[in-house]
Order: sequence, then C-alpha cells, then structure tokens
Amino acid sequence: MAANLPDSRPDPDALLARVRREEARRRRGRLKIFFGAAAGVGKSYAMLEAARRQKADGADVVVGYVELHGRPETEALLSGLEALPPQALEHRGLTLAEFDLDASLLRNPQIIIVDELAHSNHPGARHPKRWMDIVELLDAGIDVYTTVNVQHVESLNDIVAQITGVTVRETIPDRVFDAADEVELVDLPPDDLLRRVREGKVYTPEKSRHALDTFFRKGNLIALRQLALRATAERVDAAMREYRDDHAISDTWAAGERVLVCVGPDPLSERLVRAARRLASALHAQWHAIYVETPNLTRLPRPARDRVLETLKLAESLGAQAANLSGESVAGEVLAFARQHNVSKIIVGKPSRPRWLDRFPPSLVDEIVRRSGHIDVYVITGEEDAERTPMRARLPVRTSRWPAYARSAAVVAAITVLCAPLYPHIERTNLVMLYLLGTVLTAVRFGRGPSVLAAILSVGLFDFLFVPPEYSFAVSDTQYLITFAVMLATGLIISNLAALGRRQASVARARERRAAELYALSRELAQSRDVGELGEILRRHLLAGIEGHAAVLLPDADGKVQDPGRFCARGASEARYPVPGNDLGIAQWAYDHREKAGHGTDTLASAEAIFLPLNALRRCIGVLALRPTDARQLDMPEQMHLVESLVNQTAIAMERVQLAQTAQAADMQIESERLRNVLLSSISHDFRTPLASIIGAASTLNDDTAGTPLDSAQRRSLLTTVLDEAQRLHRLVDNLLELTRLTQGPVEIKRQWIAIEEVVGSVLHRLRGKLSDRQVEVHLPADLPLLYVDEVLIEQVLFNLAENAQKHANGSAIRIGAEAFRDVVVVSVRDHGPGLPSGEETRVFEKFHRGRSEGAQSGFGLGLTICKVIVAVHGGSISAHNAPDGGAEFRFTLPRDAEPPA
Repeated sequence: MAANLPDSRPDPDALLARVRREEARRRRGRLKIFFGAAAGVGKSYAMLEAARRQKADGADVVVGYVELHGRPETEALLSGLEALPPQALEHRGLTLAEFDLDASLLRNPQIIIVDELAHSNHPGARHPKRWMDIVELLDAGIDVYTTVNVQHVESLNDIVAQITGVTVRETIPDRVFDAADEVELVDLPPDDLLRRVREGKVYTPEKSRHALDTFFRKGNLIALRQLALRATAERVDAAMREYRDDHAISDTWAAGERVLVCVGPDPLSERLVRAARRLASALHAQWHAIYVETPNLTRLPRPARDRVLETLKLAESLGAQAANLSGESVAGEVLAFARQHNVSKIIVGKPSRPRWLDRFPPSLVDEIVRRSGHIDVYVITGEEDAERTPMRARLPVRTSRWPAYARSAAVVAAITVLCAPLYPHIERTNLVMLYLLGTVLTAVRFGRGPSVLAAILSVGLFDFLFVPPEYSFAVSDTQYLITFAVMLATGLIISNLAALGRRQASVARARERRAAELYALSRELAQSRDVGELGEILRRHLLAGIEGHAAVLLPDADGKVQDPGRFCARGASEARYPVPGNDLGIAQWAYDHREKAGHGTDTLASAEAIFLPLNALRRCIGVLALRPTDARQLDMPEQMHLVESLVNQTAIAMERVQLAQTAQAADMQIESERLRNVLLSSISHDFRTPLASIIGAASTLNDDTAGTPLDSAQRRSLLTTVLDEAQRLHRLVDNLLELTRLTQGPVEIKRQWIAIEEVVGSVLHRLRGKLSDRQVEVHLPADLPLLYVDEVLIEQVLFNLAENAQKHANGSAIRIGAEAFRDVVVVSVRDHGPGLPSGEETRVFEKFHRGRSEGAQSGFGLGLTICKVIVAVHGGSISAHNAPDGGAEFRFTLPRDAEPPA
C-alpha cells in the first residue's frame, strides 16, 4: 500500500535548521580548540605551531595572549609572530597582566591566538571569564585558536574531582566546547608526561614535587586521558552525524558502533534487552531500545501494554535510551530511526508463529532484513526450556461503538433507496459510484469498522437488487464478479486510508499539544520574577495534563527541603496532603544527589510519589514532588520526557531569577558601601576644616587669658570665625538630617499661599554675607501668581541653588528669575562661571556627588539632592544645563494647582 512507502521528502524543519546553522557559521569566526588531558601535554606548543603554519600560508595571525610557564621551547615559537601587548589592570596595589580584548577587536586580525580558554579574568576586565572574551571575538568574525584541558569542561568537572580528589574551579560551559568548529586532541602517554614533570618542563621544581604527589599520579593521568579521548570521540561522532544530516545521507556509516533493540509485548523482549546490553558493553557502544506502536498494537490488552512499559523501563535502567514511536509500519519506523541515529546493529526476536504465516504479510524480521541495507541484523531466539507465556492470537477488536455500525447500515440503506428510482434511467456503473460515495462518507465520519460494513453491505445490496437475476445473489454474467471484487477492494482501501488519516491527525494533535504546553510554559516563565511563582506555574502546567497532586519543595538556608504544607490537587487546590517524613527524606535525597527518586525509579521505588530534582546549570534549585492518581500516567516515555522537559525549563528559569536577585542584592550592597564610604569621607573632610578653625580660634582665645592679651578687634575676628564655622557645621548636619527625613518615608507638606518674591528676599537676606562681593540680578515679573506650597521647603530649594551658584560663579554675577506659564511657574538660578562638564547635567542631583570644582569646596554633595526630592514631592521637576553664553542654569517648576483666594 502507498501508506507503507517511506517518505523520502526532506524534513522542512531540518532544512530550516541547516540553513540557520550555515548562516550563523558565515557570520561568526571559527573556533579551534587544542584539547588535552592535563597540563604539559603540549597544547600551547601545538597551537603555536599551527599558527606559524597559517602565517606561512599568508594568513593574518596575531598572538593575543599566551601563557609560557617558563617553557623556552614554547617561547621560541613566538618568534616572528605579531603579539599584542597585554592589558595592565590595577588590583589591590598590584599591576596584573591580562588579555586586551579591545586592542584585539581594534586590530581585527584573521586569526588570533588566546591561550587558556577557562581562565578567570582579573577584576577590571570587561568579562569575568576568558571564554566570554573569545565569544565576543567570534561574534566579530575573528577566528580564534585556544587551549583547554578536559577537567575544565563543566559536565566532566565532578567526574574529574571524583577521580583526582581535586575540584577545579575554572570551568567552561559545555555549549562553548560543543560550539567549537574544530577540536584537536593533543595527546601524550602518561609516562612521557610524568617524565616532563620530573624534568621541570611543566612546572617549577617546587610545584613539580607537589603535583606529582597529588594530581599527576599515573592512575589519574590514565583516567583523564580516557576522558579526553572519549570527549573527542563524541565530538567527532557529532560532527559526522551533522555532516550526514547536512548532505541528506541516509545510509548508515559504521564508523562507530550503535546498537538498536526492538521490543514488543512478547515476554521475549526482556531477553532481547539483556542481549542488547551485553552486545553494547562488548562493543563499548551506545544503545537504544524502541517500541513502535501501530494501529493494531493500540488495541493490546492492558497486561500486554504494561509488559511493554516494564521492558522499556528495564532498558533505561540498563543504560539504554528508550523511545516510544508511532507509525503504520513497524519495520519502516525501526529502519528510519536506525538510519537517523547511525545504528550499526539491530536486534530483533525470532518469530514464534509458523513459517507459512510469514508469507502474507511478511514477518517483521523478514522485512527488516530485506530493507536493512548495510545495517547488521541479529535475530535472537528464546530459551527452549524457559517458561514462556504463550501469546494468544489477537482477534479483531471492535474500535467503534454499535451506533456507528447502525448509522453505517442506515447510510447504505439510504443510498439503496436513492438508487431504486434511478436504476431504470442510468447505468449500473453509476450506481456503483453512489455506493462507493456512501462508503467514503462512512469511513470519514464513523471510522474503519463501520466503513468495512458499509462496503460489504453495498456489494451485497447491489448484487441482490440491481444485478440480473434481480432479488437473488446469483450472477448471470460472470463479469459482475470483477465489479464486486473491485467494489469491495475499493471500499476496504478507502476505509484503511481514512483510518490512517484519523490516526495521523491524532498523533499530530498530540505533538501539537506537547509543543503548545512547552511554549505556554516557557512564555509564562519568562514573564515571572519570583521563584515561588515559577513553582506554581510548573505545578499548574503539570496538573493540567496529569491527574494527581504536585508541589515544588524548595530548600532553606541550610539546604534542607521544606514541606510546603500540602500537595495541590487539580480541581481541589486546598486539598490537604502533608508530605510525610519519609517522603521528605526521599525529596532530600533527590536534592542532594541531583537524581530522581521515588515511584518508578531505582531509588525507593515503593514511594507513592516521584521526586524530580530541579537541576539548573550550576546547582539544584529544589525538588518537584508529583503523585499521580494513576501511576501508569507516567509509564509512557513520552509523557515522562515531557514532565522532565517542563521541570528542566522551570529549573533554568528559577536559576535565572535567583541569579538576577543575587546580582541586584550585590549591586545594592556595592551602592550602599559606596555611599557609606563617600559619607565617611565627606564627614572626615568637611567636618575637619570647620572644626580645625574652631579649635584654632578657641585655643587662641584661651591663650589670651594666660599670655599676651588680644585687642577687641582680634577677639571679635576670632569669635566671628568660631560662629561662622559653627554655622557651617550646623548646615552640614541639617542637610544630612533633612535628606534622611525626606527619603525615609512620606513627607508632610505644610502648604500655604505664598509669593515667590518673599521667598527670594528671604534667601538673599540669609546669604547677604556671602553675596556681598558680587552682583545679584533678580528678574521677577509683577504678575507672578501666588503658589500653594510649603514655604520653608521651597525656600530651602532656592537657598541651596543660590549657595551652589555662589560657590561656582568665580566672582561673577548671579541671576535669579521666575516666569509664569498656564500650568506651572518656572524658577531659575544662573551663574556665569565655568558651567557644567559634559554628562554632569543629571549626575549633579545624585547623592554625595560633587560637580565642577567642588572637590575643594565644603559640603557633602547633598544640597542638590535635597532640592530634587523637595521639588518632586510638590509635583514639580528640576533640571540643569549650560547657558549658551557660559555658566550653569538650574531651573525648577512648581505646579499651579488652583486659583488663590481673592
């Protein structure tokens, strides 16, 4: 049948992904990693040799940074290569050398050499990690040569720590390693590497002795070498699969062994799984276990389906990657999966039915062997003395309800009634078409079984009523037998095609639901900024498709998972389900070991709930506790994979939120520390000057009683100094207290109607001493309206602005003005000094900020901040800018909320 033919058309999603990959490769630079098992194997040496070869071929090669470690043979390779000077960074009184990313981007070579991919940059560099620098270089279209050891790959870090007892802190994400365009393994036998270490060619003599006693043991080096070889082999295998996909190569390339075992409801499947495990272990190969669900197999009884699920679980527990596929042809799906995953060997069970039954249709084994091509097929038989439950022949199972069959018969009857008056006027072939139309309608509307019934009834009624001799099943013309056969075959084919279409639509809807669920979850997770809310989103999405209870258990500060009080049930969110102590212990185990536990797992499988760790990139965020009403809801691998995908997405989102909160807290702590340091610095500086003047004057007055007497003018001058400096201290303290009062909570504004002229006059009176040596221009229109504001606070704003202008006017004139508009009154204070530096227009209003020449002036840098707060609580705004003819101008607005009383 056409439905069983393999679809050779390319997958549009795969084509789109391929186009995107190629486009990204064209825009990005190429990354080549020289990969080794440990320090000293010669990665930097091999990298520089490759760089010299590229330069000899005419490439523009630049050395960005290379760690020599005192190795003269490596240093000799730098001769003749252009090298960028390192960036000098100051940290705690030390000058540190670091890779200069900006100079590299400015130089823009074709290839740049940057050693030690996993290196942590010194404080002051643009990025905290060197691999981030390299990503920026690649994004700029520059090819990069770099080096890294196997212990620095994030996913292998814990394995290396277990082998060597040393935890490596500097790691690179696996995505960076996987994204490399080329990985060249630099290998050296352990004995040769140990000899280099003893000869001092890797470390200094002191470090060499310590390294030989700890990390550089022969057993450690052998294990690390195996890890490096395996990681490189996996890279090569991934590159081969990508090449086959890009070039649409469907034939299997037996460059590496992969084993595939086909399981089914037969008890022999467990034996097949164990045989596949033994074969994969002997070949050191990956292996898969798959079950293909066809329309016939969907009607299996419950025990047979449970046996399939148990077999897949057994395969997963033995290390297989299990998959549940669906399709019309078991052999076609198996071979398609095998070619997609480059499987070299397929294991199937020997048919148990008689040989003559394998002819029509062919058995699964015969079909796989005939179509397998270059893939080896292993046929495993059961043990003859083993006790096996015989598989009874499956009888046809009714898939439609009885009313559907009744409606099918009614459709055929209606067609017959329609044909009766038409029979004398049209040919019998046209009557056949009407009956086939009824069969098609029945197949589309009611399914396969009713359509088969419609086809049989149509043939029977057509023969009985419209074929001579009429009202008899006898046939006078044998040609009508061909008509009956074609009519029946057409009806059966139509029914099968309709069933196939319904099944494919059902599979497509299921896939669409899963994709929609993942998309909806990811969209909600992206909008949330709270870990608890993220857990609730995960719980809600899980219980939308699984009947049961769920909860997200988060750890406390000591790393102990906490009982949320209940598991929330779908449709009964307040149903109490306290987590028992034993279940909390299981959840704690899952959290500590970052592995799933509980029902259906290898750890504490007797539990009612399953506990899935929320594993993020760096750590475990918490544990999902899921207790389905029917445990078999999670037995299907696709359903469990969907749950794990939802959990993984939520874990990454939770880590993102926690990292953002940590970064925000760190920023707040840094800002608080900066403000504290500025405050202490300001207090120590600005209090010291007036206090020194007060102490000096008081000491002189005190000495006057015991020594040379002072005349009245000298005494008055000293007393004036004491008074002025004391008032200065008073203003500093007042500014601190005023800012604290304005920013600690709601500000109480005592509004009253005032004239701005009176406020200006009061300010000029308070500053008469400081402004006595300069000109002050006041421009106030006679028609200025009254303002409903707090007179004391607005006077403070104008006083701070005028005093600020007096400090920076350099003896020039100061202008104070006001102007009324329909909704606001604008008050301005301008000086003719040097003006504001570029970019200071908004920063001058920040706490403790000193603008222009204020470093030598007194004050905490709070005056303008206080102005901004006061104006804001009145509903106005304040700004600063440079005047066109020189000097700085500060303007603030006050709203005209109502008309003043008459």
